[in-house]
Amino acid sequence: MAKVLCVLYDDPIDGYPKTYARDDIPKIESYPGGQTAPTPQGIDFTPGHLLGSVSGELGLRGYLESQGHTLVVTSDKDRDGSVFDQELVDADIVISQPFWPAYLTAERIAKAKNLKLAITAGIGSDHVDLDAAIAKGVTVAEVTYCNSISVAEHVVMMTLGLVRNYLPSNKIVLDGGWNIADAVARSYDLEGMQVGTVAAGRIGLAVLRRLAPFDVGLHYTDRHRLPEAVEQELNLTWHESAEAMVPHCDVVTINAPLHPETEGLFGDELLSKMKRGTYLINTARAKITDRDAIVRALESGQLAGYAGDVWYPQPAPADHPWRTMPNHGMTPHISGSSLSAQARYAAGTREILENFFAGTPQRDEYLIVDGGALAGVGAHSYSVKK
Repeated sequence: MAKVLCVLYDDPIDGYPKTYARDDIPKIESYPGGQTAPTPQGIDFTPGHLLGSVSGELGLRGYLESQGHTLVVTSDKDRDGSVFDQELVDADIVISQPFWPAYLTAERIAKAKNLKLAITAGIGSDHVDLDAAIAKGVTVAEVTYCNSISVAEHVVMMTLGLVRNYLPSNKIVLDGGWNIADAVARSYDLEGMQVGTVAAGRIGLAVLRRLAPFDVGLHYTDRHRLPEAVEQELNLTWHESAEAMVPHCDVVTINAPLHPETEGLFGDELLSKMKRGTYLINTARAKITDRDAIVRALESGQLAGYAGDVWYPQPAPADHPWRTMPNHGMTPHISGSSLSAQARYAAGTREILENFFAGTPQRDEYLIVDGGALAGVGAHSYSVKK
């Protein structure tokens, strides 16, 4: 029997919900392009309930314990001697989320003598040292596409929020004011602007499709160029690199995975090549940017605004400079953890576990590392250190 160690974020401050704002959520059976949503043999949760926190347990306890497995759920992952470190030593499977990542470093993987499978309940497995996983023969899997549209919607929301100066305007109302001039002094129309995405995979392409009706110019850069039919359909302009694209854009959104080629990409040099007053949106990974360079660009006015929900480390410390920098629209890492998305990534996690215990192959699109090498979507999206 297996020991499953699951690291989830804390419950709400006022306790686990007894009621919800809505009684149900739409049922999504497939994604753009035809991939089906997760298809586990069963689920033991109510779609639309809070599953990603400790008490939600991804809806897994009943299933795992009925099969004789052990489930340990904790939010304690970062301090010395954390529950995660204590329980990892003999864990067979680790489940973590990008929103509250349990960083599976090379050192931790070396100590996890029984570790066979690391599951990301969501998308983005860069919190796992993929080189170490490859060396040890650990399979790394994630629930690809489960929350891609969720993140794309968040990007559109943040883009409009920055360009229209929504958050400061809302604060005026909350503070009892009616300062119209202050609200509109930084408010513009998105219509007619040039918007570019760094990477046009599932999320990046979904962002482009959702922004096209706003009558903006659309640009993208990606190491895998989109089919000509898609470029013509959306009237896209392709650029060979981020450096070539950003001078043409009023809004830039980052939708790339974190790997050696993207880490630190948006530093002082690339930011200086952007138009003064560009808006930058980052729901991908914080380390694709240089933390302090972002602060400098906002303070100087090179960037008109920065919004995102990815930080490093996560959770971000109270004194993280992004909390207090000017003209930002940051959120905690929530873009892919809506209650709608949680139903899909919880179901996908169970599907991966069912396949693992049955000895049946995982979906190719779920695999990041398998058989001692990058595999599936991992081979398409990631690169390893040379």
